[in-house]
Amino acid sequence: MSNDSIIVTGAAGFIGTNLVKALNKRGINNLILVDHLSSKKKRNLENLSYRTYYEKDEFLRLVDTDLTGKPSHFIHLGAATDTTLQDKEYLLKNNTGYSKSVFKYCRRNGVRLIYASSAATYGNGDRGYSDNSRKLNPLNYYGFSKYLFDKWVLEQKNLPPQWVGLKFFNVYGPYEGHKDKMASVIYHGYNQIKKSGVLKLFKSYKDDVKDGEQCRDFIYVKDVVNVILYFMDNKNISGIYNVGTGKARTFLDIGFCLFKAVNKKARIKFIEMPENLKDIYQYFTQADIGKLRSAGYNKPFYSLEDGISEYVSSYLSRLA
Repeated sequence: MSNDSIIVTGAAGFIGTNLVKALNKRGINNLILVDHLSSKKKRNLENLSYRTYYEKDEFLRLVDTDLTGKPSHFIHLGAATDTTLQDKEYLLKNNTGYSKSVFKYCRRNGVRLIYASSAATYGNGDRGYSDNSRKLNPLNYYGFSKYLFDKWVLEQKNLPPQWVGLKFFNVYGPYEGHKDKMASVIYHGYNQIKKSGVLKLFKSYKDDVKDGEQCRDFIYVKDVVNVILYFMDNKNISGIYNVGTGKARTFLDIGFCLFKAVNKKARIKFIEMPENLKDIYQYFTQADIGKLRSAGYNKPFYSLEDGISEYVSSYLSRLA
């Protein structure tokens, strides 16, 4: 492994694929990619340029024992991301434990680390959405696994030369189809409209929130990649940062944007929410991005309208 190589875990996943494509566009091909490949994920690797690929378990053994050399960056995006998964032990091993091994490797070898946290750490938002908050209350085991790692990182005295945790909010965009039920409502909504002409949204079970007016901070994947590249380009900045637009939008907004993008009259049907989601459903998320802006990131974010329009025209409409 050479000093100018870059390790990317979760490299065949949603954000990982978009990041590797962006690195390739920069002429960066000396990449060590790590993932656990499903048949759908394999297709994401086909058009990427890289040096080596490792399965995640094989790579973890190397990290813990004899991964030699010193890459310039370690971008750790790999994780089990199913927010409904009830296997706490698996999530703590795969998300928290694996991430600790990556962190220790970077600390031991003086490697710059950027890793994926999640807005799921904020739970229902009763403690706000500040990336300076240390005491949070996640609603599910996925969010808890991410929260535990953030908390552990903040307790460390010995650190890599750069360490950046990025709390991604609701990301959507190309190459998310392999996520199946965990793909964005935008991806699923487009396919519903294409198939039936109708968009299905969950009813609200809160008296003060009308059907379809549940709000999330939806961020286009190109903006997420730009934030990662910014921290790669600025080695003196460390910390945990929210990555969202800072503006919550309703699910109805998504619906109207989708119907406009496909040039169809809006037809929206509200359906019952599955019982297993009712107690862990986030009715509102909105990133506080003051810290990100203070760190010097000043690019504007895609509006929901522009992001959905580009996603549909440049990618979704071209899928077979």
